[in-house]
Amino acid sequence: MNADASFKEGIRLFKGRRYELALQEFSTLQAEDAGEYPDLSYYLGLCYTHLEKYDEALLHLEQVVASGAGLVHLYQGRMILGLIYSLTKRFRLAEFEFRKLLDGGFESAKVYSALAYTLFLQKKVDQSVEVLEKALALEPDNANALNSLGYILADSNKRLGTALRYCEQAVEKSPKNAAYLDSLGWVHYRTGNYKDSRVFLRKALDYAPKNKEILAHLRTAMEADKK
Repeated sequence: MNADASFKEGIRLFKGRRYELALQEFSTLQAEDAGEYPDLSYYLGLCYTHLEKYDEALLHLEQVVASGAGLVHLYQGRMILGLIYSLTKRFRLAEFEFRKLLDGGFESAKVYSALAYTLFLQKKVDQSVEVLEKALALEPDNANALNSLGYILADSNKRLGTALRYCEQAVEKSPKNAAYLDSLGWVHYRTGNYKDSRVFLRKALDYAPKNKEILAHLRTAMEADKK
């Protein structure tokens, strides 16, 4: 198969979510033909990301953002870099990528929410809240931002009435989302409403039975009445 055919076949396989096979096709181009296919690093990075081979993904995605790629690939490349850095607990690097997106004009509730998550995990709670409020100023109905802000406020024992309202709105928009149900259950726990807390946390566990954080929250709520 010639280089053009291999590249097109790799894209076809990638779109069909057959990432291992797509990677095989793209990898045949690296040595002799990579210069003719400016999107190659982008697709290699995405394939490795889907296969959870993050070190390899980082190598190729960093090439994408350094190459002056088109706006779409630049946005997606930086976004995925930030998410990988978050997953691998390199939160300062994740924060850097998300801030670069904002500085580059990619202002959206999605980017603000991703940045807020990395700030929260660095225990920069006030900054995280501020960033999420910017997300909601752009998209007041963004369920992810509503949930994230509600959870962070509840976890920090701040503005619990507001936290409850935000989490209720998020669950209303996505009633089977385990993360949103968990947040709502956790707000009820923080307000002392242990009965409703257990109801929502059990629902969350039904949708994500192996989630350790939900399990921990439910155990805490179950013990609440015994104290």
